[in-house]
Amino acid sequence: MKARFTLAEIQQQALAIVDRDGLAGLSMRSLAGALGTGPMTLYNYVKGREELEALVVDAVAARVDMPAPTDDWHADTRAAATALWRTVRAHPAATPLVLTRRTSSPAGLAPAEGLASALARSGLDGADLLAAFRTVMAFVMGLAQAELAGPFAPEGAADAEAHRVGALTEGALPALFRLASIGAEHADEEFDRGLALVLMGIQHVVESARD
Repeated sequence: MKARFTLAEIQQQALAIVDRDGLAGLSMRSLAGALGTGPMTLYNYVKGREELEALVVDAVAARVDMPAPTDDWHADTRAAATALWRTVRAHPAATPLVLTRRTSSPAGLAPAEGLASALARSGLDGADLLAAFRTVMAFVMGLAQAELAGPFAPEGAADAEAHRVGALTEGALPALFRLASIGAEHADEEFDRGLALVLMGIQHVVESARD
């Protein structure tokens, strides 16, 4: 019997529900309704909630527009990390799943493969390559997690959260107080600055290995 839906169709519909209604809105029943079928039909494709959430992670990964490789590993790594960052940020309701769920298919690992390949073109290998890969991924996902929790220093001095952070840190925690007073007007700018620092460190390791 020919399958009524492709897995990609189910993935994208599940992500659309999460984007619109949040994780709480995703269920076998809501997904079945969006697809115009009954919940029992979906069990031919997905066993339960855990696999359903894994499909959402894969759907996000499928939307990462990985750049074509070039001879410039540094530019490729920046482009790959940026593509991943922008895609994750475009689906904030799905971010908790992206941070905590493993992908369910090789296709879902394509963004990680693109990043690892870019770093490998630097000449790093073994433990250094693994450390570089984990560092870039940790930066991208860590910043996504920080943004999900709310801005450290939101725009506008009158913002209640800014006042709360200021009240907690002023006097007792001067370094954090200074950071809270700076704010991050643009998340992309903060990402670009942070990624540049990370890549500077990796560049130093690459050059040291060549000496």
